[in-house]
Parts: sequence; structure tokens; C-alpha cells
Amino acid sequence: MTTSHSFLRFSKLNSITLSLLAVSSFATVAKEANETQTAKKDIEAITVTATKRSQVIYEVPIAMSAFSGDKLAEQGISEITDVGKFVPNLSITGFSAGHNSSANPFIRGIGLQDHLITTDPGVSVYVDGVYLGRQVGQNWNLANIERIEVLRGPQGTLYGRNSIGGAINIITKQASSESVTKLSAEVGTRERVKGDVFINRGLTENLAFNFNAGYNQRGGLGEFINLPEAKYDVGENREFHGRVSVKYDATEDLSFIVTADANDAEGGLRPYTTLIDEMPNGAYYTGMRFGSPTPTGPLRNSDVAADPYDNATGSIEVTEVTNKASGVSLTTNYNISNELGAKFIVSNRSSEYKAGLDDDSTIYALDHYPERGEADQTSVELQLNGYLGQFDFVSGLYWFEEEGSNRQGDDSSFNGGANLLELDQTTTSKAVFVNVGYDMTDDLRVSGGLRYTQDEKEAMANVGIGPTYAKDDWSQLSYDLSANYTLENGLNVYGSIQSGYQGGQFPARPYCLFGDPNCFVATDNITAVNYEVGLKGQVTSDFSMSIALFNTNYDDLPYQVSTTSEGGFDTRNLVVSQTSRGIEWEGTAYITDNFSIHSSLGYMDVDVDEQAGVKPVAPLTPDLTASISPNYEFALSDGSLINTRIDYSYRSDMYGEPSSDPNRLTKVESRGLVNFTVGYSPANANWRVDLYGRNIFDERYDDARLNTGDYVLVIKSNDASEFGVRYSMTF
Repeated sequence: MTTSHSFLRFSKLNSITLSLLAVSSFATVAKEANETQTAKKDIEAITVTATKRSQVIYEVPIAMSAFSGDKLAEQGISEITDVGKFVPNLSITGFSAGHNSSANPFIRGIGLQDHLITTDPGVSVYVDGVYLGRQVGQNWNLANIERIEVLRGPQGTLYGRNSIGGAINIITKQASSESVTKLSAEVGTRERVKGDVFINRGLTENLAFNFNAGYNQRGGLGEFINLPEAKYDVGENREFHGRVSVKYDATEDLSFIVTADANDAEGGLRPYTTLIDEMPNGAYYTGMRFGSPTPTGPLRNSDVAADPYDNATGSIEVTEVTNKASGVSLTTNYNISNELGAKFIVSNRSSEYKAGLDDDSTIYALDHYPERGEADQTSVELQLNGYLGQFDFVSGLYWFEEEGSNRQGDDSSFNGGANLLELDQTTTSKAVFVNVGYDMTDDLRVSGGLRYTQDEKEAMANVGIGPTYAKDDWSQLSYDLSANYTLENGLNVYGSIQSGYQGGQFPARPYCLFGDPNCFVATDNITAVNYEVGLKGQVTSDFSMSIALFNTNYDDLPYQVSTTSEGGFDTRNLVVSQTSRGIEWEGTAYITDNFSIHSSLGYMDVDVDEQAGVKPVAPLTPDLTASISPNYEFALSDGSLINTRIDYSYRSDMYGEPSSDPNRLTKVESRGLVNFTVGYSPANANWRVDLYGRNIFDERYDDARLNTGDYVLVIKSNDASEFGVRYSMTF
């Protein structure tokens, strides 16, 4: 076989890998040259090359959603938390340490309430195949994005640890020989100013690069009423970001991609407030804590800012938040032969942040916790993929190491005294995996996979009484088995059994050490097994859909429960068994060539076993999520196009923590949001202008609630209404 034929064969091989990893999406066949055609043509058979024949994406046996990067702005998606508004059974909130850049994804009732280094998320996030270990301090900007994919349910075999709820893939645009320059600018209410530039060039026949850089700012929602010297308002954001990628085709069989990115952001503490006098036995109401009067005496809600989007803190240290992140990765693709291919990914990333909360939300220095955190991670993955007779396979080795720390500084105080929290942790993870597929007939495909993981954590905690050291290790064999069958009408039915795994976790804020010097102990393995059946495909030329039913069992799942203690803000792990079951729907209907409606619906029932006679609830887990997005495009007499789109998203109520207290103080009420875009594209022009509105009815809602026993923290959304204009040009 010639080298060129070998290269084509390897292109098919790469598609097999993407299919098995479920990283092909609805956007893979939408070519920019056809974007001005009618919507109906965009629904034509979406294909990936799997094994030795073409397969529609619906043959991939997994529940997933995908977003085209070029369409994110039209849908009102300006940050990663917005993605959670349009995916069934996905909720993404941002509240960690009062930071504006944090992202806390929950899929099917699984996520992480906390962010400290001793805890791991339950939903993994990847950028170009590189796992992001932390949920705060990362580079979350959505510039230069090819697509975003959300995989629902445990993904332990191919995505590894910390994906017991699912995985989110962010795929950036690869460099190519095409000469493209894109400029975009956005101005709007709430002091919105945003600008991006993207450049792609082929330097030689074998060398290409792309580059993007941008600036994004948004004004605040309130003021620090007792600190006029505060640098930023409540909820204000400023960010610079950039990414560069270079691709070198050494031969037709060997290519290298080097990517580097960085961001630098700062702003004001996110909106939140504190409920005090609704708990008549709490320390703030009585002025007594642990048998002694508090320095401030009794507090009332009148001591908190009257407007919940203002903040009455007297601690300048907590008013400003910052985050920086940078990373570099090398991806090597090598076509060993027409039957085998190898892929190598090595990456190093670092992130850091400054944040913190003043829990009492008053001018008094009672419970304020300025905080800093940082993490450095290195990962290496080697894949061997290909064909073996009638089988195709993906296999690999994986290694990951993260060193991180959190500090609550000397300027943090509790009950008038010093309160020092130090956390350090080193995590090492190693894994080997394989996934094999086989076409039993033209219509029936089966696949299965195994992954063996070894994790080790070394941690240190100091709550002001000296360091405490701990070490633990875990191992787990994850598996999956799936089959999908193409019906006579072209629809695909699938069934799968998937398992997921997460290593144990040390307590996040172990002030229990004051009373129990042995309490700094990690939990056991967290395991998940998911049973799922689904039906998806193109019902007619005008209607496509996917529907999935699932039942997932989780064992040794830690919930974070926080209270105030004599030492400080005490966070412990409540270990539970949980069962999540539900249904998910996504569909696109083309009413006419110009009018389409996309919809999604997720319903979930979560049952948690009783703990000491108390039945917990799954935190930050709405039982109903839904969205509907009508889109209408029409041409003017001169050939110009007008595109109008409305997006409505709904999330039912949920609880902010595992305890559904009888006074419903931790209940987060439901919310419904509406975005719109009206776009104008002149005929034969290279530019477009859009009028947009986000959260047009100015829905103010809570992101989370936390009842410590003395007070309730109410973390507000930073998502007020915004209207503006966006201009983009491509040449």
C-alpha cells in the first residue's frame, strides 16, 4: 500500500478513536461554506468514519450533547456556566470561595460542592484531551473553540478518574493551511466590552499556526458599601486571554501539535448575602457562641446590606478576586502502518487564584476567610489505536500528577482570634485502558472496555495546632459494555453498562482535629455503575432526536457538609449510597426550510440512603431541566440574511446542601432564563452584526445555599440582564 493510501487509512483510524471516545459531535460535518444555506440542509446525515464504513453520529452508544464553537455566542453562551442551561440533567454553578471564575458542574446528580485541593470533582473537564484537575483558577474562556461536548453518565473506561458523573470536552480549533482572520467585538449594558482576534495561517506546506487573543469585561451588580476604597464592584470582571497552536506535518504519517494558552483575570467578589435572624438559636442572633459572647454582640439582618447584591463587609482582603492559568501541551500523531496508529499527549498546566468570603457579611471582623490556592499538574497519555482483523480498538497508558495548596491567610479570623488553614496535597494517578469494538453485522455493533487505575494521595493539613500528615492509595478496575443496532428506519437503539471511579477524599476543612487528632482520614473508593438504553437518529429529513433512560448506582459517595465549630469553618465528608434514575431528551425539528426548533428535557429522581435516621438529598441537583430554542432565518430581496433566535432554559428548584432542613433555608428556587439574538448578514459580505439580549427579564436567582448552623450563606448568581451589539468579520 502506498504512503498516501496509508495516510488515508490512518485518517479513518483517527475517526475510530474519536467515535469510541464520543468526541465526534453534531458540528463535525457542518462546513462553514454551507452556513448560509437553509437550516434543513444542516440536518442531513451527520457521519463519522468508524471501523471500515461510515457511521452516523447517532450510532455512538452514549448520551451526549454538542455545541459548535461558532454558534456559542448566538445561543447566549459566553462562559462555561452557560452551557449548563441547555443540556438535560446538567447544572453548572459558579460559587466556589466567592470567585467569579469557578465552575461547578453537576451531571445527573453528581458533582462537587467544594473546590479545595483535598477534594476532586465528579465531572471531568478536558481541553484538547488534557484533563483539568481544578474547578477554580482555570482558563474558562470560550474563544477559539471548535466545539464543546457533554457526555452524560460515568465515563470511567476512556476518560478515567473523576468522571463518575460524566465528562465535558472542550476542543479548540486546530491550525491548518487555510488563511483565515476573524475579528469580533461586543459592547453592551453592564459595562460589557469584549474583543477577540483569531488568525490562522499556513507558513509552509507542512507548517501552520493559529493564534487568538482577547479581552473581556463586565461591570458589577452591587457595591462594597463600607469600603469605598475597594478596587472593584461586587461581581465585576476583567480578563485577558490568549492561545497559540502550531502544527507541523513532518511526513504524511507523522504530525506534531504544540499548544500554549494563558489568562489573567481579576474582579470583585461575587454577589452573596447572609441570613441571620431566621435562626433564633444561632450565634449571630443570640450573640453567644460556644458559651461565650461574640465580639460584636447579637447581629441582625439590618447589619447586612439591604440590597443582597451589595456587600457590607469591612474586610478589604476579601473584596478582590483574581485567577491566572497557563498551560502547554504537545500532541503527536503517528501512522505506524495502515492498520495501526499511535497518539502521544504530554501537558503541563498551572493555575492560581485569590478569593474568600466574609461569612457574616457585615462590617464586623467575625467570620472572614481570605483564601489563596494554586495547583500545578503534569499529564502524559500514550495511545495505540487500530484494527485487528474484524476488530477496532483504542488502548493506552496514562499518568497524572498534581501538586496543590490552599491557604486561608493570617488576616483571616474566627471569634476574634487567629484562624489559619493550610492544605497541601500531591496526587499521582496511573492507568492502563483498552476499548474494543466489533461489527457483528451491518446493523449491529458491540464494544467493551476495561481500565485499571492506581491513585495515591499525600496530604498535609494545619488548622493552627500544627501540621497533620496523611497518605492513602486506591485502585479500581472500571469497565463498560455497549451495543447499538440500526433499525430499518435508520434510527439507532443502544444499550450500555458503564462504570466509573473516583479515589477517596480527605476532609476539606478539618477543624475536627481540635477534638479528634485522627479525623484527617480519606474516604474509600467512590464507584458508580450506570445502566442505560437509548434511541436516537434522524426520524425524517426534518426531525432528529435522541432519548435516553438511565439508572446509576453510586457507592461511598462523599457529600461535603459544613458547620461552624470552635476551631473554624468545619467541612466533613458525609459518605452515602445514591441511586439516580431518569430520562433525557434532545430534538431538532425543521418546521420549514427556514424555521427550526431545538429542545431538551431532563428529568431525574435521586434516592439517597438514610444516615443515622436522616435521609439526605443530593445537593445542587434539580429534578427537571429543560430548554427550547426556536430559530428563524429569512432572506431579504437583496440576498441579505436575517437570523432570529430565542433561547429559553429552565431549572427546577434544588437544595444547596445534603440537608433538606424543615425550614427550607437551603432550598434554591427554580429559575427560567430567556436569551435572544437578531443577526444581519449582508449578501456577498464578510461581516455580520447581531443584537443580543441575555437574561432579558433580569431573573435574579441563587446559585447555592449553605446552612452552617449559625447562619445561611446565600450565593447569588452573577447573571443579570444584558443587552448589546456584536460585530464579527472573517477575511
